[in-house]
Amino acid sequence: MKKLLTLFTFSGLLASNPLLAQEVSGGFAAIDSNQKTLLIIIGITIGVIILLLVLMIYLMSFISTVFRKENPEIAEEPSWWESFKLKFVTGDIEEEQTKDKLMNDHSYDGIQELDNFMPPWLQWVFTGTIIIAFVYFGYYTVLGYGKTGVEEYQEEVRIAAIEAKARGESALASLDETNVTLDDSEAALATGNTIFQANCAACHAADGGGGVGPNLTDKYWIHGGDIKDLFSVIKYGVISKGMVPWEDQLNPKEIQEVASFILSLQGTSPAAPKDPQGELYEEGAEEPAMDSVSPADTTSFATDTTAIAE
Repeated sequence: MKKLLTLFTFSGLLASNPLLAQEVSGGFAAIDSNQKTLLIIIGITIGVIILLLVLMIYLMSFISTVFRKENPEIAEEPSWWESFKLKFVTGDIEEEQTKDKLMNDHSYDGIQELDNFMPPWLQWVFTGTIIIAFVYFGYYTVLGYGKTGVEEYQEEVRIAAIEAKARGESALASLDETNVTLDDSEAALATGNTIFQANCAACHAADGGGGVGPNLTDKYWIHGGDIKDLFSVIKYGVISKGMVPWEDQLNPKEIQEVASFILSLQGTSPAAPKDPQGELYEEGAEEPAMDSVSPADTTSFATDTTAIAE
């Protein structure tokens, strides 16, 4: 039973290694579901193998105990576990202790050094560290296969940059007229101005005063004056008015930037402003403040009123 508990304790120490736990926790979160399933299957398989080994060891101990009881002549012989400990773990302590002696030539202030023997397990550990040191030196320095700490850091930075770019592209793809927000940062407005001058100034004038298209500097809007309204109009266009959709030429981020720039033109004074068109838009108002004040609409309304009076 003690042997069984020793094996379980040793397995628990390996599993509770903080370095191993950190590496597994960091790597396990970064893999996909298929790889996680494969790792779980491998882990279960290894667990079953370890359990079978433990049962085999326990069975061997049980059979050995039975044989010892049935054969008194071998009862005094050490078991395989005791032989293993004697050879690799503890050594023949009693025999070595008879060799222990004070090292008279190692005396410091009356304190003498006892020449203790080194346990076999410690000898194997020391030998193993030497072997690992040679392998490590050859792998990392002589052959150059292993990555240095700097190279590992650079690789992690490269992977992080790729992941950040992927996250940005994912966020960019999810940007639409339902969740777009006003971006009034200097960089966004500068980019929006560039896009506006290249694609919109021909119809709305370079200063937004209007031409073929309506004036963008006043508070009157035909299709709404909110950032979401502008995003939708730019993205899908207004075919009946001659405005083409821009969703194939501009990505969602660029549409957001040019829409934000257009809203920044509010209150400016263009050189030749076009008469207001559409409805007065007030931010935060649930309904438009008034109907269109286009001169053509005013004339039409006056004509209809005169006709009714007659």
